[in-house]
Amino acid sequence: MELRQLEYFYAVSKLNSFTRAAEQLHVAQPSITIAINSLEQELEVQLLDRSKRRVVLTDEGKLFLQHVEKILKDVKKAQSEVEDLKNYKKGIIKLGIPPMIGAYLFPKIFKGFKNAYPNLKLQVREEGSWSMVSLLENGELDLGLIILPEQSENLSMLPITKDQIILCVSENHRFSQEKRISLRQLEDEQFILLKEDSYTRHKIIALCNYYGFSPNILLSSCQIETIKELVSNGLGITFLMNGITKKWDKIVSIPLEEPMNITIGLAWQKDRCLSRAAQAFIGFVKSYIKSKEFAENLNLKTQALP
Repeated sequence: MELRQLEYFYAVSKLNSFTRAAEQLHVAQPSITIAINSLEQELEVQLLDRSKRRVVLTDEGKLFLQHVEKILKDVKKAQSEVEDLKNYKKGIIKLGIPPMIGAYLFPKIFKGFKNAYPNLKLQVREEGSWSMVSLLENGELDLGLIILPEQSENLSMLPITKDQIILCVSENHRFSQEKRISLRQLEDEQFILLKEDSYTRHKIIALCNYYGFSPNILLSSCQIETIKELVSNGLGITFLMNGITKKWDKIVSIPLEEPMNITIGLAWQKDRCLSRAAQAFIGFVKSYIKSKEFAENLNLKTQALP
């Protein structure tokens, strides 16, 4: 059964004439006759009664027409949606964003992308970079705006900017005047960290273990504002990207003696056939990070990558 046969049958059924259907479809009448005869043979029923002056549907033909109308409608809808996707008029991008990146980098990118592609939708999922890698590798997300792993066999990666993880304490903390500090000095501190799925948390705990102690974790949260308020009130210390903290009041940012340099970027499953919407987002980010407004818009103490 071919789509062409269904289109011919639909036209004859609506016009009650092989001749008029041929004229409307701009094909030779014998082509329509042959196609419908073949369709009836395949179904082993007579769809059209040709014994009268006007072609009419048999009972089987009336039932079949109901299904044909739905099929042709669905095909037309599918063609329209594919055309919309082709022209970026429609599309959904499943994008993962960790809390820290969502707090300061994503809003600028989101604004520019929506201006460029107003009809494409971003379906955002907030997860830590640590767990985001698995979600991307398993195809649960199209793209992730994450702290990039140092290497990955399963991900394609587009670096965007560099930053550094630093210690954050209240302005009244005993270390607030230090120019640089080592994690080994923080054994007796109460830690306020991002949740278990964050890259930063894993790196900090690993470094503490290297110095022979397990951090005293007072609280874990995925809310940057919550962490900020707790630290500013002297309830504990935390570790965040330098780009986030530079404008915060009542919080002092101190570089670590053991520099924790990170690269923020876009990642997706290697060799995956991405939708045109996802490709559009990647293309936009590539153009955006090369533009003059990139550093100005972010206004960060980070290093833009070429």
